[in-house]
Amino acid sequence: MGVGKIRGIRGHEAVRAFVRAGGVMRQGKGDHVNIKMPSGVIITLPWSKNLKVGLLTAAIKKAGLTKEEFLELL
Repeated sequence: MGVGKIRGIRGHEAVRAFVRAGGVMRQGKGDHVNIKMPSGVIITLPWSKNLKVGLLTAAIKKAGLTKEEFLELL
């Protein structure tokens, strides 16, 4: 899968996708949000910024999802 499809995704869009995957949103510090996944893993993402590809890819892997599964949840 090409990198271009996950480029330009905003934090709040990614948070919604992780919540649809079963995560529970919790308040983080400042503009950041913590999402607790069913596996117990906690993912921290900025709410308002465009996410960099490396950060988003790492969060997707940490959540136990594939890029394709994540894109379907958007």
